[in-house]
Amino acid sequence: MPDASSPDPLVIFTPSGKRGRVARGTTVLAAARALGVDLDSVCGGRGICSKCQVAPQVGQFAKHGITATEGALSPWNAVEARYAEKRGLAPGRRLGCQACIEADTLIDVPPESQLHRQVIRKSADARPIAMDPATRLAYVEVQEPDMDDPSGDWQRLTAALATAGHPVTEAPTLAGLASLQPALRKAGWAVTAAVHTDGAGRSRVIDLWPGLRTEALKGIAFDLGSTTIAAHLTDLSDGHVIASAGVMNPQIRFGEDLMSRVSYSMMTPGGAAEMTAAVRAAIGDLARSLAAEAGIDAREIVEAVVVCNPVMHHLFLGIDPVELGQAPFALASDAALDLGLAELGIAGFNPAARLYTLPLIAGHVGADAAAVALSESPETSDDLVLIVDVGTNAEILLGDRQGVLACSSPTGPAFEGAQISSGQRAAPGAIERVEIDPVTKEPRFRVIGSDLWSDDPGFAAAVKATGVTGICGSGIIEALAEMRIAGLMDASGLIGSAEQTGTERSEPQGRTHSYLLHDGTPEGGPRITVTQGDVRAIQLAKSALYAGARLLMDARGVDHVDRVVLAGAFGAHISPKHAMVLGMIPDVPLARVASTGNAAGTGARIALVNRGARARIEAGVRRIEKIETATQPRFQEHFVNASALPHATDAFPNLATEVTLPQVSYNPAGSAEGGRRRRRG
Repeated sequence: MPDASSPDPLVIFTPSGKRGRVARGTTVLAAARALGVDLDSVCGGRGICSKCQVAPQVGQFAKHGITATEGALSPWNAVEARYAEKRGLAPGRRLGCQACIEADTLIDVPPESQLHRQVIRKSADARPIAMDPATRLAYVEVQEPDMDDPSGDWQRLTAALATAGHPVTEAPTLAGLASLQPALRKAGWAVTAAVHTDGAGRSRVIDLWPGLRTEALKGIAFDLGSTTIAAHLTDLSDGHVIASAGVMNPQIRFGEDLMSRVSYSMMTPGGAAEMTAAVRAAIGDLARSLAAEAGIDAREIVEAVVVCNPVMHHLFLGIDPVELGQAPFALASDAALDLGLAELGIAGFNPAARLYTLPLIAGHVGADAAAVALSESPETSDDLVLIVDVGTNAEILLGDRQGVLACSSPTGPAFEGAQISSGQRAAPGAIERVEIDPVTKEPRFRVIGSDLWSDDPGFAAAVKATGVTGICGSGIIEALAEMRIAGLMDASGLIGSAEQTGTERSEPQGRTHSYLLHDGTPEGGPRITVTQGDVRAIQLAKSALYAGARLLMDARGVDHVDRVVLAGAFGAHISPKHAMVLGMIPDVPLARVASTGNAAGTGARIALVNRGARARIEAGVRRIEKIETATQPRFQEHFVNASALPHATDAFPNLATEVTLPQVSYNPAGSAEGGRRRRRG
């Protein structure tokens, strides 16, 4: 039993990371509401709606500084038992309105329990893709057995397939062989086979259907990111996306960034296996969700392609990522893999479905970067292009016909809205666009779920259902850039006081200041501010991003690029102007900055439907020059200089033709420039 004299128990919620102490006996739902955690409930806590289901975690969580035990929550009560009996409750789940907090605990809020569910922005690019799928349908009429031909059914099936131009080289699975004879006889010896051929020319029968099957087979392309997992159910006959879905990566509860997850694996016995099980379960859940949405049988999904960074790659495949946490960052294998999904124990697909993973480029440059290269083809560019796929771990490519360089930069989760005081994932109600009047210093904003600006008539009514709940990654980027343009923040990133900036929205906060973006009225929601800590979090992230780009430019021997391509969620949702004001990307004419959407996901879809593309990228990654940021001596120099907004030393002449940045300094020790000279000295 908990010691009644001990402090109030600490509760930490993931994936939001919000934490606080609550009185012993407080329900999880009440604690979530007190701490501003996004936990749904519509029945008033009576235990009948199931919306507030949570997943309490047990173990030692070094990242959070907490040890959670089995007895951290009160035992099941009669309400939970009745709900489980009548409607079912998944193993490990509790009803947040019934479970009471008795000791320090870590509570995971699954996506389906979040009132403001994340908007997965990694939508599918509708570009045309040449079709050459690895799995094809072949209709054959198999010779019936007779006393004069003692060959087996399998041998006669493969002979018919060879005659039809689909030779089979691999033996059948035991399950496939067991089902073969009844399938052939029930079909009257006329069947359609799904035959898969991998890059090495090995071919195998995936499944059989009676008679002539004309309905297309399906595959799923997965972009397995550190923060989100996006999936695209794809028709293997013409490449069109049938349905898309996405979820938060459940590994977030073990660590928001990759090195936190490596540390969890190192410090927690069985930690790597725990993270592997979580991500595989999420992949299977996504497959089942997509099949249900499309109204198809999971048996029709015969292929999957997964792209991800090296740490996610190893964890997904069940490989401990410990070697990726220390120099020389050795990979278990950098080659593309062709496996059976059944080997990974992932349900939701055809039992014999195949999995293809793109090759890795280096220890910190993964298959997601390879997928971006496949999608964007920098090796065919006539001008020098910088491709930046921004996320928790940024993949950066620089190249043209002379060659391609690649690196990865640890930007952390700030761009995703994490580590931000009012931050949240992209969901209805989150601020995603910001403008600040440079004269009045008054803000206006838009939230996800409405096309109206906050000063438009009807805004309050339009967002009544969601409210204004926080600020997501694209919103915080635009807020900071607008604050810099309006003179609310100086080049070093310091927010000025009300006296210095001329607005009462600059509020004191300890020894620093914050900017009031939204006071919570008239919706009655939370006050949303941009704090000095928020600025520092974004500065760290953008400095790492810019430093990675500069290292590639150094390796190429250039001090400018011809154009920039923004890939990923940020490519579609952040304006080039705001990105350049903060110095996230090098200076180029704004017209030479383009967004390409989810390039990694597009690369995964290309590999899903085109065998030739798989061969091209497997050969192409061997020609990409890898730059390891962690071992580059100039990384720290570039990082420090990039902390200024937009930059301490690099000129931004193209930006200056578009935006005039006020020359203000809120450093009490002197000018921002003087402060920078002291840091360099």
